[in-house]
Amino acid sequence: MKKFKIIIFAALFLFTVACSDDDNEITDSDNNTETNAVDTSTPSVNNYVLIATGQTKTYDEDGLEVTVSEGDALYGQDGHYKKGEEMEYQDNGDGTVTDLKTGLMWQQDPPTDSYTWSEAKTYCENLELDGYDDWRMPSCKELYSISNFESGWPYLNTTYFYLATNTKDEQFWTSNYYVGVTVEGGDNAAFGVNHVTGHIKAYAAESGGPVGGNKIRAVRGDDYGINEYIDNGDSTITDSSTGLMWAKYDSKNTLDWPNALVYAENSNLSGNSDWRLPNVKELQSIVDYTKSPSATDADAVGPAIDDLFYCTPIVNEGGDDDYGYYWTSTSAHFNASGDFYYAWYVAFGMAVDGNGDDFHGAGAVRFDTKIEDGPDGEGGERYYNFVRLVRDAE
Repeated sequence: MKKFKIIIFAALFLFTVACSDDDNEITDSDNNTETNAVDTSTPSVNNYVLIATGQTKTYDEDGLEVTVSEGDALYGQDGHYKKGEEMEYQDNGDGTVTDLKTGLMWQQDPPTDSYTWSEAKTYCENLELDGYDDWRMPSCKELYSISNFESGWPYLNTTYFYLATNTKDEQFWTSNYYVGVTVEGGDNAAFGVNHVTGHIKAYAAESGGPVGGNKIRAVRGDDYGINEYIDNGDSTITDSSTGLMWAKYDSKNTLDWPNALVYAENSNLSGNSDWRLPNVKELQSIVDYTKSPSATDADAVGPAIDDLFYCTPIVNEGGDDDYGYYWTSTSAHFNASGDFYYAWYVAFGMAVDGNGDDFHGAGAVRFDTKIEDGPDGEGGERYYNFVRLVRDAE
């Protein structure tokens, strides 16, 4: 790979967007300090350093900010543990941004055009930016690493990463083509990350999707997000790439979000008392996007997780054999001005609609109400979900 010495002088500006009910615009204001320059010629990727979500506050079932201490109800939230490396970026002043923690280099200002998945792939392969021609589509885990859950809407630091349209239709394609069958895309769906609403969902890959196609933000650098699992033989599994230890088995029973926190805080699995409910980036890090209960290839049928892990089977809303959703410790809100009534979950089974059909794909990340009597989320699918425990490996 050859780097051409092209110096691009650009004015650094703050990109600000605002959200309203009329035009779906969004707003975000992040103040960050520039860092010392680093060599950007050959990105050195740190595989697989997990990045913090950015969420530092804690919330109750009504979405209100609360302060609780260890041992109290609702303790164990993302904002209590603040796990992961803090986000740190460098604006290279040439249309690119370097993530100083992962080592990945990103396209700063994505095109405003919408693309099918194959068109987006071609766009990245043909892109020449800052003298580099080795740009590519990011994986789900790569693109999700820059998501920021501090406030949401957008779930992105817009000081460094610009948006394409200034609306909530900011679905960005990833390289993960879905192995299953969705309502909208059939057997031609691919995952995207919405950096306004915060979701990961599978979209129709070649028909343009529900909004006429998705956006693309190119990346360069070695692959990031490769898991290396070790079965410890004591009902725990260590991911040596992330430094996290996971419970091999799930909670077996479903819980609402407050009780999921209690379950995790009170666990003594394998003689350890420091288990916790994983934050949304931690739990998404163990998704296996090559598997799905609706996979067309028999060898790929199963929950979207490595075979070392056990997922409790369920029968979903449509009466089909499936696997469940799993709570995270990260709270969410439904729009830019709403309260944090909701919590994020990861679908290791099919992310279904009300009929039990695979709507957003196994591996989707969505949110729902924390308790049964809470306000409806996006369809109010489920408020009782499973728990997969996590702790820091020693």
